[in-house]
Order: sequence, then C-alpha cells, then structure tokens
Amino acid sequence: MTTDRSKGEVWVFAEQEDGVLSDVPCELLGKGRELADRLGVPLAAVLMGDGVEPLAKPLFEAGADKVHLVEDPSLKVFRGKAYRHAFVSMIKECAPQIVIFGATHMGRDLAPAVASELRCGLTADCTDLQIGQYTDAKTKETFDNVLLQIRPAFGGNIIATIVNARNWPQMATVREGVMKPLEKVSGRTGEIVRHAAGIDGVEIPVEVLEIVRRHSSVNLKGARIIVAGGAGVGSKENFKLLYDLADALGGAVGGSRAAVDLGYVEHERQIGQTGVTVRPALFISCGISGAVQHLAGMQDSAKIIAINTDKDAPIFKVAHYGIVGDLNVVIPKLIKAIKG
Repeated sequence: MTTDRSKGEVWVFAEQEDGVLSDVPCELLGKGRELADRLGVPLAAVLMGDGVEPLAKPLFEAGADKVHLVEDPSLKVFRGKAYRHAFVSMIKECAPQIVIFGATHMGRDLAPAVASELRCGLTADCTDLQIGQYTDAKTKETFDNVLLQIRPAFGGNIIATIVNARNWPQMATVREGVMKPLEKVSGRTGEIVRHAAGIDGVEIPVEVLEIVRRHSSVNLKGARIIVAGGAGVGSKENFKLLYDLADALGGAVGGSRAAVDLGYVEHERQIGQTGVTVRPALFISCGISGAVQHLAGMQDSAKIIAINTDKDAPIFKVAHYGIVGDLNVVIPKLIKAIKG
C-alpha cells in the first residue's frame, strides 16, 4: 500500500458492458496520461467485470501503464453496490491520488457512491483537469500538485475551478467527448494487477433479470460535419432547413439545450455541457447565441461558421466565419450554392 499519497497513481475507471469497452476510458486515459506524467506517477485503468481480462490490451495501447483487474461473476453486469464495494476496497489497498470516471450513466452512479463511502470530494461533469498549486484563503496553507477540477457552474455563467486539497483521493467525473484520446500504440503492454472482489457475503439488493437497449441512430461524436440550431431557429418546422443543409453537406443535425427544451429537436441531438461534446471538421451554428454551456460542447471544432441576426452574439467570438442575417434567407442560399 502506498504510504506517501503524493506517490499514488492516477486511476481511470475503464467502463465496459458485455465485454466491450466504451469510448470513454480511452478519452480519459489521454488526459490521465498528461496528469500522471506531470506528477511523475504511473497511470492505471481499473477494469471490473467477469472474463474481461482481454480488455487490458486496448487499455495498454491507449496509454495505461497498469490495469487493476477485478473479475467476479457478481460483477458481470453493473450493480452499484457490488462495484462500489470492490472499488472502495481497491482504493483503500492502493491509495491512488486521483480517480477519474466518465460522466456516463454508470460513472454517475458509481463515482458518488465511492466518494461518499470514502468521505472524499467529487466534482461532477468536468470539462478540464489540470495539475496546479492551491493556497487556502483562510489558513494561507499552500498545496502543490493538486488536481484542479474545472467545470461550468451557475447555469454555465461562470467557469469554476474546484480543489480537494485535503481529503484524497481527488475524484472527478468528466463529460464524454471532452478529452482527446492518445493515438493508440499497437502492441504496447503493461502490468496487470489482480484484486479479489471481496464481496462474498455482501448482500447485493438488485437482481438483473433482463437488459433491454435502445440503440440511437444519431452519432454526433462521429460526424465530420454538424449543422446545429438554437432557439433562434424559431420552430420545429424551421428545423427542416437545417436538415436540408445537413443533407446537402453529408452531415448531421444537432441542437442547443434551448432548442431541445422548446421541443424543436430530440434530446439525443443536444450539444453542450448537458449534452454531447463534439469536434467535427465543420460546425455550422444557426440561431444559437453561444452560452458558455453550449460553447463547452463545440468550441474545439476545426472550423465554425455562425449564422445569427445579432451581430453581438457570443457565438461570433469563437466562430472562424460569421454571417449576420436571417437563417431563413441565408441557409437556402447556402444549399443552392452547395448543390450548384
């Protein structure tokens, strides 16, 4: 067990279902590699399930130095109490200094349960993580190499930096698509550390009888071109213009939270802090003002074109090209030019 907590590893929860890794662990390992290198400690993935050892290989190739492996029939499907018990036991044994989860349905269930049991802090839905220095305003005590957990707050009106300098491990959940995965290194290997689940005799109050999944036909994270609309589109019927433009470009359609709340577009197409984070080659923003929580989900796009009637809209500050005008006039002209 690690006694000097500053030497503790950086951990990433390697979420999997039915023996298939999600994209999130590879994204988090990209940021985890940066944090671990800055601290001079190993980067490890935590892999839990039944018969999931083969998944260690892609985790090594994605940047992990170690894989902490827990295999048990009771972990075959995700059940909060079983996973929490095994995870807490590993943390007590190994004393990592940072533990990162994806802000997925599974991560949002598991992370707060683990943090509650360990009585440590947890920052949810982070958009960035950095290593830095923190000075307590009251005691004037300075802490070096702590995790700066960055996320929008107060409805996205400010960006908050949250620090847990005393009660470790430092834990955070991170929005999907926010972190960039490393380029995979084929054949890269590492150390597998096996742990017992230690849940014999632990009463698990949930029994899984059946798993029913509805697969989404929308894949905004994989789209190279996205046409997104906001409240300024005006109606669900007007969104047809955005679909026409996306069809002409071979792209996908997304929306801001305001557009989703107004019923203009489905929730699965929501882009931003409370939706999906995207990095397409081309992002066309239509009738979106550019609130902080929306910008957090699309500002890393390679090229951004903004269409808005308000020349002072915040979206123009991140756009590479701006068109001040009525989208009902501009978009038909764009479609005509593209088809021409």
